[in-house]
Amino acid sequence: MKNLSIKLKITLWYTLFMTLLVIGILWLLLYISNSRLLSNARLRLKDTVTRSFHEIDYEDGVLEFDNDINFLGEGIYISVYDTGGKLLYGRIPSLFNGAPVLVMDEIQQVDSGQTLWYVYDYCQKIEGYGNLWVRGIASQTQTDAALATVVRLALVFLPFFVLCIAAGGYFIIRRTLAPLAAMTDTARKISEGSDLSRRIRLGAGKDEVHKMAHTFDRMMDKLEESFENEKQFTSDVSHELRTPVTVILSQCEYALQEDTSPSEVQDCVRTIAGQSRKMSSLISQLLTLARADKGTQKLHYELLNLSELAEITVEEQKSIAAAKGITLETHIQPDILFRGDETMMMRLFINLLSNSITYGRENGTTRITLTSDGSRITGSVSDNGIGIEKDKLDKIWKRFYQVNPARSSGEREGAGLGLPMVKWITEAHGGTIRVESTPGEGSAFTFSWETALQEGVRGSIMKGQGETPI
Repeated sequence: MKNLSIKLKITLWYTLFMTLLVIGILWLLLYISNSRLLSNARLRLKDTVTRSFHEIDYEDGVLEFDNDINFLGEGIYISVYDTGGKLLYGRIPSLFNGAPVLVMDEIQQVDSGQTLWYVYDYCQKIEGYGNLWVRGIASQTQTDAALATVVRLALVFLPFFVLCIAAGGYFIIRRTLAPLAAMTDTARKISEGSDLSRRIRLGAGKDEVHKMAHTFDRMMDKLEESFENEKQFTSDVSHELRTPVTVILSQCEYALQEDTSPSEVQDCVRTIAGQSRKMSSLISQLLTLARADKGTQKLHYELLNLSELAEITVEEQKSIAAAKGITLETHIQPDILFRGDETMMMRLFINLLSNSITYGRENGTTRITLTSDGSRITGSVSDNGIGIEKDKLDKIWKRFYQVNPARSSGEREGAGLGLPMVKWITEAHGGTIRVESTPGEGSAFTFSWETALQEGVRGSIMKGQGETPI
């Protein structure tokens, strides 16, 4: 089989499958037909025996049998017995030599060696005479004759069907797979030359092979782009998971110290549990941007106190900022309500603060503001760090781009996904974000949402039962 061409392999498998399918269908039809014929034969035998009592009369002390009793059912032999089993009237087939005992209302199968018989006995009271037995005997051979004819016809035509299936299948498969030669040649050249820019470009066509060729070309487009970003994947995961892992390790080390009290150990365990849950959430969020590109990412909207969310995020980042001597200053207006996805908004604040701490000046300052004037919610994260050159401001929103990778090494190693995610989260909630920066002086990221747009989002949430696909 390994040396056969794909056309021949498909043809053989197709022929085998279709042959088995035809045989299976024929067997099913024969089985159903046989069951139906046998069922009809038994019902006819019962009906003939019960009707035969209408042809029997008892007058003046004599049983009278109408001659029609022998012709009530074609191929059915009727015989009449008294309660002692003595034959009073009727016919018994010459080849029948079994079932001497009368059994009430039950069809028996009797094999006389040459023929299989169906026997049905029924007892009924004849007025003036008493109980009388009637036996019906029918041969199964007649029932099997029609079925045998069908089987012979099926065996005659089956080889012809198989040949037609094989020939037709091979012809169709050969024509269908003809364009694969061009695809194979292109794929071979790509493999030999390592030139991912080559494409099959089979041309217009709507059949499966053309669709496969077009899919292959689109796949190569994505592969070419993916290979460019492949080296960034490890640092991407590190960027997203380093913070919770660092907190977990530090809490573990503190809890293992001999002078740590039981209550402090419990606090450490609670912190570790919280960070572990956060890390699990972060892992799932690594797929967020990919789902957003495909339009399958959903935001789960709820009414949030954005002020409290920002304060919580700042508190979580204080220990990281303190390690670098950076002071976090806040100017957050209380009780700003916002309709959005809590996890995504937390991710927005964390990414902006993490970015500011990473590129901030040691012993510097990061300022976080959040205000609302009734018509617009505005927030910003600014620092006095290294800043960004003007020609690079537009590039920071691109995936995996880092202004200065050397500054994001070590504990604050990043992968260039934080700011693209911030941009997506802001825009997904109907807002905008912009950046202002001066090299050597610092950067300021400002995001905002219009209250009117938030009301529109709120209406769509209520209609969409809480979820809005992005």
